[in-house]
Amino acid sequence: MAKGLFITFEGVEGSGKTTQVELLGEALATRDVVIVREPGGTELGERMRDVLLFGGMAIDREAEMYLFMAARAQVVHEVIEPALGSGRIVISDRFHDSTIAYQGGGRGLSVYWPTSFPKPDITFLVSVPVEVGHMRMLLAGKHPDRVERESLEFHQRVAAEYERIAKAEPQRYTVVDGTGSQAQVHAAVMARVDRALAGSAAI
Repeated sequence: MAKGLFITFEGVEGSGKTTQVELLGEALATRDVVIVREPGGTELGERMRDVLLFGGMAIDREAEMYLFMAARAQVVHEVIEPALGSGRIVISDRFHDSTIAYQGGGRGLSVYWPTSFPKPDITFLVSVPVEVGHMRMLLAGKHPDRVERESLEFHQRVAAEYERIAKAEPQRYTVVDGTGSQAQVHAAVMARVDRALAGSAAI
């Protein structure tokens, strides 16, 4: 059975990554793709999402990190690994790079990559200046969640960590300019995905 393809999208708040996840899912609809979001994708993950983003409670930074990772462990076990094992394409709106960027870069914690978390085949970093992302959310009238309400300095540290990771793993990461139109960003995403699919078909 063919090996599945694991694609993830990362970026600061307001980068437009969720829109790109949706567009890629539509473009690959005939391939029976699996789309998940983080935190979420399972009953446990969705409950964790409510606690972490909308619960209105103060959460210790280390507790926050482990809650995100617990939700991730569940979606890996319940959704991602079975789908990849059956040869399907999995698209995830955020994955463990988010914890490295937000809890590592943003909050200054030491974050490791558990061996039980698969490494994505392709990670797209939809790159926009933090200020641009913030303005997009304001213009959209979006009510910010607990993480989105963090300081500008926090989000700048997150962005810097994403840049560091992308430079450290150029084979996995594809950085796309998120300041372009949705169509331009999607075209860049599809160019990379098409190459990966062509390569897997040739094996």
